[in-house]
Amino acid sequence: MTKLDSKIPQGPLADKWTNYKATQRLVNPANKRKLDVIVVGTGLAGASASASLGELGFNVKTFCYQDSARRAHSIAAQGGINAAKNYQNDGDSIYRLFYDTIKGGDYRAREANVYRLAEVSNTIIDQCVAQGVPFARDYGGLLDNRSFGGAQVSRTFYARGQTGQQLLLGAYSAMMRQVHKGSVKLYTRHEMLDVVVVDGKARGIITRNLVNGEIERHFAHAVVIATGGYGNAFFLSTNAMGSNGSAIWQIYKKGACFANPAFVQIHPTCIPVHGDFQSKLTLMSESLRNDGRIWVPANMEDAVAIREGRLKPTDIPEENRDYYLERRYPAFGNLVPRDVASRAAKERCDAGFGVGTGLAVYLDFAEAITRLGRDVVEQRYGNLFQMYEKIVDDNPYETPMMIYPAIHYTMGGIWVDYELMTTIPGLFSIGEANFSDHGANRLGASALMQGLADGYFVLPYTIQNYLSDEIMIPRMSTDLPEFKEAEAAVNARIDKLMSIKGKESVDSFHKRFGLQLWDTVGMSRNNTDLEKSVQIFTEMKEEFWKSIRIPGEKNSFNPELEKAGRVADFIEIGELMARDALNREESCGGHFREEYKTDEGEALRNDKDFMYVSAWEYQGEDKAPALHKESLIYENIKVQTRNYKK
Repeated sequence: MTKLDSKIPQGPLADKWTNYKATQRLVNPANKRKLDVIVVGTGLAGASASASLGELGFNVKTFCYQDSARRAHSIAAQGGINAAKNYQNDGDSIYRLFYDTIKGGDYRAREANVYRLAEVSNTIIDQCVAQGVPFARDYGGLLDNRSFGGAQVSRTFYARGQTGQQLLLGAYSAMMRQVHKGSVKLYTRHEMLDVVVVDGKARGIITRNLVNGEIERHFAHAVVIATGGYGNAFFLSTNAMGSNGSAIWQIYKKGACFANPAFVQIHPTCIPVHGDFQSKLTLMSESLRNDGRIWVPANMEDAVAIREGRLKPTDIPEENRDYYLERRYPAFGNLVPRDVASRAAKERCDAGFGVGTGLAVYLDFAEAITRLGRDVVEQRYGNLFQMYEKIVDDNPYETPMMIYPAIHYTMGGIWVDYELMTTIPGLFSIGEANFSDHGANRLGASALMQGLADGYFVLPYTIQNYLSDEIMIPRMSTDLPEFKEAEAAVNARIDKLMSIKGKESVDSFHKRFGLQLWDTVGMSRNNTDLEKSVQIFTEMKEEFWKSIRIPGEKNSFNPELEKAGRVADFIEIGELMARDALNREESCGGHFREEYKTDEGEALRNDKDFMYVSAWEYQGEDKAPALHKESLIYENIKVQTRNYKK
């Protein structure tokens, strides 16, 4: 039975990371050349880790399923990246960033990891500026900031509405420099299908070449998983179509614990669903909530008239508008955290005040345009407004945007210790693929911060602590029995998928499953639905392996085969999400159980019984997973009910 050891260093919180770096074991330059590291994923976490490890002198193999590392989903992040630079002198500090992140995560994150994240945040900005990332600047030449939800200071650095793209180009450039030098070897269009464990340690991976279907074996002294989250399990999400949870699910089945799978983030600022044939949702940056005001009609008859097309939003006078976030949360207003804003929007729509199809609210810039001028608003958000208009065919300068919550980010992921190592020695997980920094809810602009912190400034230290014991281990042959067995298992699964010859397409099945997952394990959960969903997902898993049909051949380019393997994993991930949500009898962050709420409809935590990380261990096919609990101890902050009203 696995035992969780978080390996949190001793000493005061502010000194833990400094003391760790001062006492960790290192690998000297000559020995680094003897050691191989595999990095799976080329988003912000994966690209920055590959660049850093290559620069240190390790031999790095980097894998991505896209045709270019630049197409990683990190490129889609719009709004910004947090850091405690405090250029505005508005009261920010490392401790305040740490506290806001812990509070925003509803006190379900590990103190030491979050403080380290806040501590290295400023260095991330310096690194990216040195790379040439074109952050916005103020009139005096300093880097500009804007506000994001869950904070009362401006600490979010941005590059218009393209922050993720610009940061990824910086990390990609650093990685490609190492590719040119020869310290990093990049494998595009390769998908990891299994991890190889030899004598209890991760020693490599099995991949499929997505162009020709060839199965390949790759050895390494350590493996790093940086493949993002599992939000696409819901079918409709803000994630890229190819984003998937298969790599983390594969390592879960090999013994890596999966932590907090029920903690899934709903983003409040997405373009609403507009048809039955839609394949994904589009995110409108949270930065829009800086100047945009969110409202619905205050009178039911006005809401009905808008839905029926008899009124336009501009016909509703100011006194008949309900700016419900400003009304309910006066201290934070439109900048409450994402989970709070999402539930508030759902509550208004469920009460009958929604617009559009009834599942939308307005994000209005009329006041900002009057106050700042259209030119300023266009300078700040112009590309986002343009994107909205192209999708919705409505001019947001003249008519309020319509938005509604949607699946966005997953706070759950592979359990890792302070060193970012999983419960399998030699196997590390970074970025969104792990659980460590966000608790039950991620504050906006902290995903980019975590990905780059892990890749640039944490993993390059912690992985050496492990690899210092591996310098006498020679490179292993991929003809070892463990590699052969892993490859055979991969081939057997592919053959089984190709042999089903059912009648339903993979996309059709994924859509049915995703809608069921959204209905029962989405924004709102309850005991009855969760109990049913565990059984439903078990039945859907059986149906999947009987009903789907995959055209084409296995030994060639076959996108349907790729999707089939990922959807098969999503179904099992969904079942684990439901089990975790059923186990956690409380409401916290993005996990909202209808049975546990205050009289005002806010989330009601149960700190006495559930102040822990739920880490699930795979027990075998068709067997219930084992639950391990990592207690969360807060020594440096006061745990209290989140309050964004004052």
